[in-house]
Amino acid sequence: MRPALKAEIDKVAEVAGYLWQKGWAERNGGNITVNVTELVDDALRAMPAISPARPIGQTLPRLADCWFYCKGTGRRMRDLARAPMANGSLIRILPAGDAYEIVADAPVTPTSELPSHLAVHDWLIATGSPYRASLHTHPIELVALTHGRPWLEKDAATRMLWSMIPETKAFCPRGLGIVPYMLPSSVELAEATLRTLADGYDVVMWEKHGVFAVDVDIMDAFDQVDVLNKAAQIYLAAKGMGFEPEGMSDAQLRELSVAFHLPK
Repeated sequence: MRPALKAEIDKVAEVAGYLWQKGWAERNGGNITVNVTELVDDALRAMPAISPARPIGQTLPRLADCWFYCKGTGRRMRDLARAPMANGSLIRILPAGDAYEIVADAPVTPTSELPSHLAVHDWLIATGSPYRASLHTHPIELVALTHGRPWLEKDAATRMLWSMIPETKAFCPRGLGIVPYMLPSSVELAEATLRTLADGYDVVMWEKHGVFAVDVDIMDAFDQVDVLNKAAQIYLAAKGMGFEPEGMSDAQLRELSVAFHLPK
C-alpha cells in the first residue's frame, strides 16, 4: 500500500481510538468514510476486487471511479483503532456510480450508512469542496444539549457554544447546524443533513442522536466536534456549579471574528 494511503488510514485509526476513549463510540456506534482517491496508486487500481459488485441504492455519477476507506458495519471503533484493515474496507465506486466493490484487505462490508455518506461526498465534489472526510459520532455533552428544547432553535446552541471559550469560534467558525429527530439511517435524515450542510454548516447535530461532521481530513473533522463538545462541557460544568455561565459578549465575538478573519 502506498505510504500516503497507509498514513491516511492510520490517521483514521488514531481518531477511532480517540472516539472510544472519550466515550463517544459505544459498542459499534459511529461511522467514518474518507475519500482516498488521490492517494491510490496504479498498482492498487490494477488489483482485482475481493467482493462482487454491490449496489449503493442510488446513482452518484460524481463518485465514478472514486475510492473510499470506510469503517465496517457492526465493527467497533476500539477494534478499528487496533486493526483498521480488519475492521474497515477499501472500496472503489464502479464507473456507473451506482455500485461499489471491495478491493482490500478483507471482505468487510462497509457501514450500513454508506449510501448516506457517499451522497454527502457526491455533494462535496459537486460544490468544489476540498473536504474529503465524514465523521458520525455520539459526543455526550452535545447530545445532552439536544434534550433541551431551547437549544434546538436555529443557531441558539451555536451562539452559546461560541461564547464559552474563544477557540470554539476560531476552530468551528461555521457553527453547529441542527436537524430535528429523525429515524437513524433513514433517507429523511440523510436529506436533512445535506440541506443543513448546504446552509453553510460543517458540523450537523442530529437531535438526541449524535453529530455528522465533514472536513479536509478525518482529524480536522474530529477536532471540530471536539472543540464544540468542550464548549458544551464548560457550559454544563458552570450549570453544575449552580449558575448560568455569562459567556462572551456579542462585541467580544465580533472582535474575535475580525482579528482571526472568521466568517461573520
